[in-house]
Amino acid sequence: MKRSAADIISEHGPFPGVDGVHGVTYDGKQVWFASGDKLTALDPDSGNTGRSIDVAAHAGTAFDGVHLYQIAEDRIQKIDPDTGRILATIPAPGGGGDSGLAWAEGSLWVGHYQGRKIRQVDPDTGAVLRTIESNRFVTGVTWVDGELWHATLENDASELRHIDAKTGEVFEAVQMPSGVHVSGLESDGDERFFCGGGNSGKLRAVRRPRRG
Repeated sequence: MKRSAADIISEHGPFPGVDGVHGVTYDGKQVWFASGDKLTALDPDSGNTGRSIDVAAHAGTAFDGVHLYQIAEDRIQKIDPDTGRILATIPAPGGGGDSGLAWAEGSLWVGHYQGRKIRQVDPDTGAVLRTIESNRFVTGVTWVDGELWHATLENDASELRHIDAKTGEVFEAVQMPSGVHVSGLESDGDERFFCGGGNSGKLRAVRRPRRG
C-alpha cells in the first residue's frame, strides 16, 4: 500500500450559521455541503457561498448530473437543485448509521460509519446491490476515474483511501494532518478532493495523488 501526507490546497470556513460540514458534492461548478438543516453552494475557487436549500442534511451528499441526493437520518432524499423540492425518498441502508454518499455507474454508494462498510444501492428502490468491507470507520465516499475512495475517522485520525471496489483492499492512503478530520468527501474529477471538516465547520481541498 502506498502512503503519503495530504497536500491541503485551500481551506474555507467556518461559515456563518454553520455548526458543522457533513456531506459534500460537486456539480461541476459549485461544491454543495450539508450542514444539518440546509445544503449550501460554495464557489471552491473564491470560497464564497451562494444560495442554500432548506432541507434535512445530516450526512452524505451526492450529485448525479441532474439531481442532488442527501442523507437525512434513516432516508436518502432526491432533490431538485433548482427548486429545492424533494422528488423522492428511499430508505438508507444503514438505518441511520449512514455516512458518506456518492453517485457512480448509475448507483448510489453509501458509507456505513461504525459498520465499516460501503454499500452500492439502487437509487430508485434502495435495494443493496453490493457490500464492501473496510477495516476503518467510513465517513465520506467518492469515485474518480473509475477509482473508489473513502475517508476514514478513527482514533482521532483521518485518511483518504483508494480501495478495490470488489474486495475492499487498500491501494493507497493519504494521511490528513493531526487533528484534521474528514466527514464528507468528493472529487472534482481532476486534481482536487473536497473534504468536509465535520465539527470544525470547514471545507478543505486536498490535492489528489497522481498515479506512478
